[in-house]
Amino acid sequence: MYRKLLIAIDPEDDGEGKRALETGSDLVDPEGELHLASVYHPEGGGFFPHVSEQAPEEKEAEVRQSLDLLARKYLPMNCDATLHVVAGNAGEKLVALASQLNTDLILLVSRGSTGHWPLRRATVEYVTVNAQCPVLVLPAIDKAEPAGESTAD
Repeated sequence: MYRKLLIAIDPEDDGEGKRALETGSDLVDPEGELHLASVYHPEGGGFFPHVSEQAPEEKEAEVRQSLDLLARKYLPMNCDATLHVVAGNAGEKLVALASQLNTDLILLVSRGSTGHWPLRRATVEYVTVNAQCPVLVLPAIDKAEPAGESTAD
């Protein structure tokens, strides 16, 4: 059991949140601290990176609300968690937060190289190489194929 556990969650991925929170709640000591973290990019995107679609405060509030919803949905009733929402580079921010909190373990879910977001693999690699505590990387759960579709020829 771990006394301080930091779980990194993409608040837009319900399946990832469920997997990470269920595993994390099993690993944290009953008297321990559970910390949930999401990192977002405050910049705009596309052809006009200097133009942001949303104010940073609004984006942070949106991410915090999604993270809170996941926590209420998937954590056991007797398990409290502290939420951390930070802006910037995901790998760097997670390593810094883990160091600041003096965590015993960082838990991540990896989509590997097949995910729709290619930075995910780089983030997982950065955290595992640079964290000053152990890192547990859970594989993503594959989504089931729609009925009637088959990969066999």
